[in-house]
Amino acid sequence: MARILAYTSPSRGDLYPVVPVLAELRARGHDIAVRTLASAVPTMQELGFDAAPVARQIESIAHDDYKAWNPSGAIKRSLRVFARRAEFEQADLSAALGEESPDAVLVDFNCWGAAAVAERAGIAWGRWCSYPLPLPSRDVPPFGPGLPPARGPLGRLRDRALSPVITGGFERVIVPQVNEVRTRQGLAPLSGITGIVTSAPLVLSMTAEPFEYPRSDWPSSVRLIGPCAWDPPAAPPPWLDQVGRPVVLVTTSSEYQDDGRLVQVALEALADEPFQVVATVPAGAGTFEVPANAHVAEALPHAAILRYAACAVTHGGMGATQKALAYGVPVCVVPFGRDQHEVARRVENAGAGVRLPKRRLRSGNAAGALRNAVTAAMARADGARAVAAAFEHAGNGPAGADAVEQTLLVT
Repeated sequence: MARILAYTSPSRGDLYPVVPVLAELRARGHDIAVRTLASAVPTMQELGFDAAPVARQIESIAHDDYKAWNPSGAIKRSLRVFARRAEFEQADLSAALGEESPDAVLVDFNCWGAAAVAERAGIAWGRWCSYPLPLPSRDVPPFGPGLPPARGPLGRLRDRALSPVITGGFERVIVPQVNEVRTRQGLAPLSGITGIVTSAPLVLSMTAEPFEYPRSDWPSSVRLIGPCAWDPPAAPPPWLDQVGRPVVLVTTSSEYQDDGRLVQVALEALADEPFQVVATVPAGAGTFEVPANAHVAEALPHAAILRYAACAVTHGGMGATQKALAYGVPVCVVPFGRDQHEVARRVENAGAGVRLPKRRLRSGNAAGALRNAVTAAMARADGARAVAAAFEHAGNGPAGADAVEQTLLVT
């Protein structure tokens, strides 16, 4: 049996999807060590993992992408955060390798410094990605703004014309920063985003086709294993069984994104509707006027709530959105930034829900717009159930464990 070290960014949205893979590996007899955000360490220890926090300097570098004016600017702000964290990740993972002596390392896709250290160490290593892989392909639109997939010759012409602008723009930001980290580790520079993905022998992508756009040119290192939806063990709230009417779950980001407006508009929009509204605000999102048919809390077990849900209203985070779809619950996505425009478009393209632009939350009829979007999303329940079936077929935790054993732990 092997000892496996997982190294994550200080984000629950990046940690939770890899937990089913690690739990399955532990069930198969492997030892698991984890480095992650400090507040999640006790939960990881309860699962039987040897867990410790990442360096405090890493966790102190917070996202500020909510200050950007457009999706491109938001992603570039996020990339700068990853670059700043990379400086401290290099020493942090180096120390962890010395302490744990693992046989294999799994690195969060957002941890550039840790990835360079793992590659330089000559140890078996792989990455996981909890959001749509920003991998250029002839079969999909350029990553970032959430463009709809190409339809016919004009659509393909659009993609060819925009790719140098959109993908090239990201490459001009991200590739020099990644190569600076790689140079410190004595690694050869990469020429583009594709190299960032393919530099690892294994990449676990936490999604599945057809929710993820099908491609004819997936690298052999990429395994689509499903969302691996996971919640920390928790008892459902005692009032849940007494609701007696369909639930609408509203989620905001686990990392501060100034998305509290989504909760307030949802509370107003659905106050007189025959639903129980349940909103979670894990990063804190202000104070709210809560109507009689609503509950607002920092954290509640989404899995328990989704069993009663008719719709989920999300900020477009990949974890929250795919978790709802894994339960066959249609989604109304209001993307705020990061990868969320891409997630929203995939929901729409899969016929599993609807996409509502964030600007509609500031309009004179914000409540009406969101209420109509929720109604439209619920009409797409068949699409959500089809996505749920595809996610289950992908295998999730066991599929990820198979990939790790077959790729990284072969002798």
